[in-house]
Amino acid sequence: MQDNFYFLKPLSQTLAQKLGVGWQLGYEGIYEQMPDRTKTPMKLGVAFSQTKDELILGFYREEEEFYWRITMQAQFCCLSFPDDFARAKRNSIDLFTPIQEMSVRQVIQFQQERSFALVFEDNYTLLFKMHGRRANVILFQKERFLIGFHKKFVQDQQIKLSELDRLTPQTFESFEASDYQWKDIFPTFDKSIKQYLEAQDFTSQEPENQWKILENTVKILENPPYYVLPESTPPEFFLFPPEAIGVQTESLAFEDSLEAINGFYYAFARTFHLSQERQEVLKNLHKKLKQSEAYLSKNFERHAILENGLQNEEAANILMANLHQIPSGITSVELYDFYHDNTRKIKLKKDLSPQKNAENYYRKAKNEKIELQTLQKNLQRKEQEITETKVHIEKIEAFDQLRPLRDYLKKHRLAKEKTEAAEQSLFKKFHYQGWDIWVGKNAKNNDLLTQQYAKKDDLWLHAKDVSGSHVVIKNQAGKKIPNEVIEKAASLAAYYSKRSADTLCPVLFTPRKYVRKTKDLAAGQVIVEKEEVIMVSPERF
Repeated sequence: MQDNFYFLKPLSQTLAQKLGVGWQLGYEGIYEQMPDRTKTPMKLGVAFSQTKDELILGFYREEEEFYWRITMQAQFCCLSFPDDFARAKRNSIDLFTPIQEMSVRQVIQFQQERSFALVFEDNYTLLFKMHGRRANVILFQKERFLIGFHKKFVQDQQIKLSELDRLTPQTFESFEASDYQWKDIFPTFDKSIKQYLEAQDFTSQEPENQWKILENTVKILENPPYYVLPESTPPEFFLFPPEAIGVQTESLAFEDSLEAINGFYYAFARTFHLSQERQEVLKNLHKKLKQSEAYLSKNFERHAILENGLQNEEAANILMANLHQIPSGITSVELYDFYHDNTRKIKLKKDLSPQKNAENYYRKAKNEKIELQTLQKNLQRKEQEITETKVHIEKIEAFDQLRPLRDYLKKHRLAKEKTEAAEQSLFKKFHYQGWDIWVGKNAKNNDLLTQQYAKKDDLWLHAKDVSGSHVVIKNQAGKKIPNEVIEKAASLAAYYSKRSADTLCPVLFTPRKYVRKTKDLAAGQVIVEKEEVIMVSPERF
């Protein structure tokens, strides 16, 4: 109910007092609250935004300042009035510049409408349209639309200030004429007020008693106290006692409209941001958990084959024991398998000698052992990650306050890393054990990463002998990059290459200063010197 007419009306009156100007009900009305002649009307000093759904206004009079924050999110529409506001040096945009340094002349509350306006000099009017998901702040000069905070609401350009008032007669005669439908007489009664009427057994009453209930309801709505339920999920705002509709949650009562709306805003913001941040982190953790469990499921079977098979080494030994019996130029041979006491068929390459075929099987066996060692290490790491992720999920779900949640996320490096917008759009960014890993997106982007953004002491990686992304581990002065971080970056280089489907992939790495590019090379191609090679499983994290 924070954007209901029956609250905006007393709130706009209070705002007029703070600004030192008069207040009137209705666009064509006269002052119902005269300006305080002992106060100089405030001027609009600043109007800016540093997030897409929030507008900050700063008014001043000599040494006195008065800040407004207008939040216009799809999930939350609310005014609030902070004591001070520190403007960020970046990502801050000045708005409504035609009226900056102009004095406010009066405040208009539109009748039966969730909107009010500030009238400035030179016939400028700043409209606050507090319409929930379609909330907007709009600047007019006379009746002409100039600027809208939310440009997506193009229909707001058709608004006529003189047509905003809803002049609905609120008399028993009009109630009677509407066939006793209160919605036609009180268009701003919202869902909670409807619940209040139902709690008064409204529908079962005679029309005369219904009208008395409606009149009494309006008296309650138009007078404090105002009620905030900070522990509700989400926090709620009421213009009548919440227990009147059966709400048992403990509430705070406010006599002052500014204190009430500030109390509600901060209660809601805490709960909303806690829910949003917790939900985002949990979503990422559940995704990570699912990926890790899928990796285990996929690779345990491969691990069993590698651990128990030893088929390539056995084949090599059988071939070496029977070299004299194997003719050249054949594609397979059946030989006695002294490991299993039976006959075994072994495939051969016809253009290789029996001894070279045996050497080929020995090479495969060696690679299998390397793959097995790498796979064992990766499986062990994944099992540890799954355990840690489950612990994080359990603890994060239990947080009911924002600050401890943020501290926990920062301590365990679960918070989303802030990066420059330009860089964030250029490269894929990963963060592992305190180290930043950047990945190129395409051939030209690889050149940009390697030639312009990578420093000479950064570590450069690339899948060996295939096309793929350039990967860079950002150097930290005085620190040696841990082997685990190199392996993780190498896994990314393998994943973002043509060998992403392989079980094992060789990845070369070297300091960036040993990577150079000549003019004759195509996009993404480089010359690499003094490289080392590591065998890893292609994997994204």
